[in-house]
Amino acid sequence: MGQAGMAEAAVRYLRSAGAAPVEALPRPELRCVREDERAPVGPSEFRTVLGNFASGVVVVTSPAADGEDSPAGFACQSFAALSLDPPLVAFMVGRTSTTWPRIARAGVFCVNVLAAHQGELCRGFAVSGADKFAGVAFDAAPASGSPRLADTLAWIDCTIHAVHTGGDHLIVVGRVDALGAGDEARAPLLFHKGRFV
Repeated sequence: MGQAGMAEAAVRYLRSAGAAPVEALPRPELRCVREDERAPVGPSEFRTVLGNFASGVVVVTSPAADGEDSPAGFACQSFAALSLDPPLVAFMVGRTSTTWPRIARAGVFCVNVLAAHQGELCRGFAVSGADKFAGVAFDAAPASGSPRLADTLAWIDCTIHAVHTGGDHLIVVGRVDALGAGDEARAPLLFHKGRFV
């Protein structure tokens, strides 16, 4: 049984057993590192060590919000499934992102899971200030109208459910409204040690 099957079985068991809801742990104290404190790990070391973890790559898109001329999108390697019931996903975005405010205003987004041959497409969405959708084939995702990029491995169409702070990033949780997959025989685009593999 895969992880998804085990999680579904656990949810069914808890429901049938009439288990009481799990109580949340108290929130940890959150604070920034003061100027007179040294961070326990430097950014360069952090990036180098965590670069050993291979991640998939997605492009998060949203339709043009009111008053905007074009859709928004950015490349993201920090994406994960979060919950089966309700179906939730999450992605992390830097607080300084100029694309995130546009997605936030739209209130919806589509996660496009990239295939191995889409490295150039990813690079196009990783730049700031350019017309990222120039020459890019897409249609509208069914629930949100967000750009659903052509030839991707999968797409997940979402409504913003919650946003949490996480250091210099934001943790964006999306409620899944629709999703689909393409050809499962193709390999995903992976990022490892600062490059695509």
